[in-house]
Amino acid sequence: MYLFISPWLIGFIIFALYPILSSLYYSFTDYDIIHPPKYVGLANYQEMFHSELFWKSVTVTLRYTFISVPIMLLLSLGFAMLLNQKIPFRGFFRTAMYFPSMVSGVAMSLLWYWIFNPQIGLFNYMLSWFGIAGPAWLMNPGSALYALIIMSLWTAGTGMILFLAGLQGVPSSLVEAAKLDGAGRFRIFLNVTLPMISPILLFQFIMGVIDSFQVFTQAFVMTQGGPNYSTWFYVYNLYTSAFKEYRAGYSSALAWVLLVVVMLFTALIMKFSNRYVHYEGGGRR
Repeated sequence: MYLFISPWLIGFIIFALYPILSSLYYSFTDYDIIHPPKYVGLANYQEMFHSELFWKSVTVTLRYTFISVPIMLLLSLGFAMLLNQKIPFRGFFRTAMYFPSMVSGVAMSLLWYWIFNPQIGLFNYMLSWFGIAGPAWLMNPGSALYALIIMSLWTAGTGMILFLAGLQGVPSSLVEAAKLDGAGRFRIFLNVTLPMISPILLFQFIMGVIDSFQVFTQAFVMTQGGPNYSTWFYVYNLYTSAFKEYRAGYSSALAWVLLVVVMLFTALIMKFSNRYVHYEGGGRR
């Protein structure tokens, strides 16, 4: 048996377990990749929590998370409910909604970089139809982060597919029973549909939070963390420390703090989900 799993086991140890443990060790060292690491204890962590750029990256990332994740969930659920109806060309619209999610992050960023162009961009051109003078989206500290949030909504198709699968799993007998009791559409959605798809909602919420904590490509391609650090995301700060300043020890410490924060947020969400998430055949957990 061990002979059959040895290729995976060797690959896991070399390409996953060893780098993880190495980064933990490097987080307690002063390591610039070229010279041997020097043990410095908690110095990297102390420096991190006294760094203005660290707290700036935390603030930017949390703002992005608190705004983009709820909007993404509502948008995905709304599209799923719309495309769950019997409408013409339903299959085409489902495919069209999901297709942008298949575009690579770099290609999507380059496309939206043109869309947000203040002079020839499509977004400001559409705003001009309503007499609105669009801002210089990616060049203005007040609008750059919101431009990236708008761009992130383009991938709502992924969540839409998952919600659509959940909506199609809602028993029609429960919906019919609610109608016989005189419940309207809103009541049916609130008391029947939403509880039945709550596990999918929980999954999407957790994955949305984790993904938003790891935003990097958009900032790297479109803004380089600017203007004026308005898109200085946590992972971009980590990347800058590792590959521009060659501070592998400090960046490893940043990575481990991110891991701990993601674990804490996930545990917190799971703890408070017990009274709201319903599982088929098991009620709430």
